[in-house]
Amino acid sequence: MEIESIKPFLAVAVSLLGAALIVVTRRSPNIREGCSVVAAILKFLIVLTMIPAVLDGNTFRYTLLSLAPGIPIIAFRVDALGLLFAATASFLWILTTFYSIGYMRSLQEHAQTRYYFCFAITMSATIGVAFSSNLVTLYLFYELISIATYPLVAHKETEEAFDKGNKYVFYLMMTSKALLLASFLAYALSGTFDFKPNGMFPSEANQTLLTLTYFLFLVGIGKAAIMPFHAWLPAAMVAPTPVSALLHAVAVVNTGIFCVLRIMFHVFGVELMKELDLGVMTAFIASFTIIMASIYALTRDNLKALLAYSTISQLSYMVLGGALLTPGGMAGGIIHIANHALGKITLFLCAGSIYVASHKTKVSELNGMAKRMPFTMAAFTIGALSLIAIPPLGGFISKWYLALGSIEAGQYPVIAVLATSTILNACYFIPIVHAAFFKDLPPGEKAERQEAPTVMVVPLVFTAIGILVSFFMPSIFLDLARMIVGEVR
Repeated sequence: MEIESIKPFLAVAVSLLGAALIVVTRRSPNIREGCSVVAAILKFLIVLTMIPAVLDGNTFRYTLLSLAPGIPIIAFRVDALGLLFAATASFLWILTTFYSIGYMRSLQEHAQTRYYFCFAITMSATIGVAFSSNLVTLYLFYELISIATYPLVAHKETEEAFDKGNKYVFYLMMTSKALLLASFLAYALSGTFDFKPNGMFPSEANQTLLTLTYFLFLVGIGKAAIMPFHAWLPAAMVAPTPVSALLHAVAVVNTGIFCVLRIMFHVFGVELMKELDLGVMTAFIASFTIIMASIYALTRDNLKALLAYSTISQLSYMVLGGALLTPGGMAGGIIHIANHALGKITLFLCAGSIYVASHKTKVSELNGMAKRMPFTMAAFTIGALSLIAIPPLGGFISKWYLALGSIEAGQYPVIAVLATSTILNACYFIPIVHAAFFKDLPPGEKAERQEAPTVMVVPLVFTAIGILVSFFMPSIFLDLARMIVGEVR
């Protein structure tokens, strides 16, 4: 049953109001940052209120702007897929906001009002994508994310920051024109922009044009960082670390993956994907990205660069799961949205804490770090082991379902890809953990406790705990994932 409700719009709008208040209160940092925190909490609470109804099989709908009666331009629809993404993003925004306060103040960063303002706009756009009911709404909010995050990436205003920020926005804005073209082609072939559980195309649609449209969508969703459209992501590491956490775990990359899954499930539909062999082709592209990005990660000494390539690899797990087009595979790809977000945000928050406490940025500098930052490195270990997929951590659940999906599809080479990537993940994460806990500190450094400020350590401890909870209590993500699979099959 569809429920007409203003809640989806309120979930988008609350951080827009927060952004306005951040500007108004810019001369009072405590009030300014309080506005950011309150907006984040309110957004999450609004999203939470929709979970019971969606789990009961309902959807929420709200139209904000129509071109003509029956032709919505900005319209929202909350289903299980959008709700899972929105709940993950809005919860992590709360923790990232608290963390940002400690990070920005500890380093006495400039332009903090602009930082929190752009942060709030980005989160409005992210929820806008999650709750979009059609391709037009999705495209508008997708582009708004790119615009709002550019000042965050180029925040330091150095020559390097502007160069890499320009690369970031160029990649995303240019590839998104393919998304726009694909959306109009989809309309020409189907007569609608609206997402539908079994796909939007009629049976008589031209298969060649459908295949072209699908690959234009893949190219246009550059935020998914599928190779070779991934170079923007390592470049974006010039941003402050909380921004990297936002990009990698909360908003930008998860938006890309969400859009790819939305296109697979609600634009093309499972049956058409199978008929055109689009799942097999997509699985091959995703498998290539998984392996190559892991190899690149092995060669990086800069911690944030290593995590960036790890993200590129992990994102394609989600694409791979969707492309398998089996219940297990799709469920694995969907729940990895949340499990990867928890694991990767933990790692980035740890990287930022290490930088604030010691100004170290390289893997080779982390010998003995656990002696000085035990809480931070314990959380880092949990995040790393989860992404390797070691139980009892949430990442294991994702990979288990991906393996089941591979068996269901009869795609046994995918199991080899999963096994190989697991080994590669271990090869670049385990040495960091070993060095931090079992090697001596560099000469001249004392084994004295020197954690980052408490307001930074507490969020990363919470996300690490969340990784454990997602293994022992995975039902909320699994229930939503099973609903999504049930809708589209």
